Amino acid sequence: MALETNDETKKQVSALIVDDDRVIRKIHSMILRSLKVKSEMAVNGKEAVDLFRSGANFDIVFMDLEMPIMNGIEATKELRAMGVTCKIVGVTSRDNEVKEAFLEAGLDFCHLKPLTVAKVTPLLEQL
Repeated sequence: MALETNDETKKQVSALIVDDDRVIRKIHSMILRSLKVKSEMAVNGKEAVDLFRSGANFDIVFMDLEMPIMNGIEATKELRAMGVTCKIVGVTSRDNEVKEAFLEAGLDFCHLKPLTVAKVTPLLEQL
């Protein structure tokens, strides 16, 4: 007897978009929506950390590097120190040296801005 799979029983993937640029947040949100990913947004790293502290959970976080109040490196380090284990994907327009420091903060991956369906799809397949 074959097992039936019901798409309604599949858990919807949730993502947090952390970026101070409104246009980038909109682009990333549209990409995730097209892939049927539920997303929330934060405008800086402190907002992202505060969301997790208040009990929010996400399957994946797309973290900008350069933001006011708390940048992506600081926020990623803080989230990892809090025991957050979800995938954290850095998103930046910076060169390799800065990108390397961002990865060392605890990222799983780092991509150049903006995200695309081709960049996001393999990440979601790993969840």
